[in-house]
Amino acid sequence: MTMTGKERAALRSECNRLKPTLHVGTEGLTPAVVQALDEALRTRELVKVQLNKSAEVSAKEAANQLAGRVRAEVIQTIGKTATLYRHNPELKRKPGALPPWRV
Repeated sequence: MTMTGKERAALRSECNRLKPTLHVGTEGLTPAVVQALDEALRTRELVKVQLNKSAEVSAKEAANQLAGRVRAEVIQTIGKTATLYRHNPELKRKPGALPPWRV
């Protein structure tokens, strides 16, 4: 599931208007966090994850670990925020409709 540079750049521009959907607290990357991320990716495809300031793991490490667990791609990591993407072919899309993360 590799993306081209243009696809990744387009998704990076979409990340600017997203608010964090998932917050990782001091407990870290628990199974509940992974399950919540999997559900969010299934319904929205593009998800922004915010790490707590006191998290023991860096955002880049956390993003790579989460992406591996849910079979997603890391789009960008800035500060304590990471954005992940996983395409869901089962989502019904109408021609000209907004992408699921904008709804």
